[in-house]
Amino acid sequence: MASPFPTDRAALVGRLRAAGCVYAEDEAELLLAAADTPAALADLTDRRVAGEPLEYLLGWAEFCGLRIAVDAGVFVPRGRTALLVEVAAELTGPAPAVADLCCGSGATTVALAHRLAPRWLAAADIDPAAVACARRNLAGLNAEVYEGDLFTPLPRQWRGRLDLVVANAPYVPTDAVALMPPEARLHEAPVALDGGPDGLTVLRRVAATAGDWLAPGGHLVVEVSVGQAEALCAALSAAGLVPGVRHDDDLDGTAVTARRPD
Repeated sequence: MASPFPTDRAALVGRLRAAGCVYAEDEAELLLAAADTPAALADLTDRRVAGEPLEYLLGWAEFCGLRIAVDAGVFVPRGRTALLVEVAAELTGPAPAVADLCCGSGATTVALAHRLAPRWLAAADIDPAAVACARRNLAGLNAEVYEGDLFTPLPRQWRGRLDLVVANAPYVPTDAVALMPPEARLHEAPVALDGGPDGLTVLRRVAATAGDWLAPGGHLVVEVSVGQAEALCAALSAAGLVPGVRHDDDLDGTAVTARRPD
């Protein structure tokens, strides 16, 4: 049975705070803006209190100052991934050829489209729901979105010619998925979260094949946890790439970079 409709903003904030919403005041404002009737607000509030991600209720997430459409089940862009965008933009020259693997909603791809003015831009994801969402977000941005596993769906003519490859691949260790907040583990696609026994299964596959797709001097930039960076750097070195690590305490983000030697 639906809970009573809050009679004022303070009551709405109170319900959200009681449900564990850390930013209850901000969420209340967003829900009020999204609802066009009291009944709609009551429905959104009940769903949020029940644990549904705010971004799914709104239909969008803020990322790098942009509003990104997010469909139910699709990985919600995290603020820490802004570091990946920042580092990628710093490393890449003018008019690059860019591929975003494990693109999810396409948030990183959209941000890079605005930062880099690529001569060619592509995104890929193995999840059909994510691909559909990314295509909506990238409409009008002169970008291709492919469905498939990592580099597999990309056009062969770009093999060895990419200036930049980014990937926000799943990197949560399998046993740790159960410890994630319910918003993530109960609502987002498992394929977007589970990175295998140590969290690096997918990223090791990216490391092993990135050199075949990067142009000489091209860069790979991926997101990991700070504790995984050393092991991933070792895998990148073994694949013939030159790794590096960037960490941002404010964002709580870690980006591992790798350059294909000239």
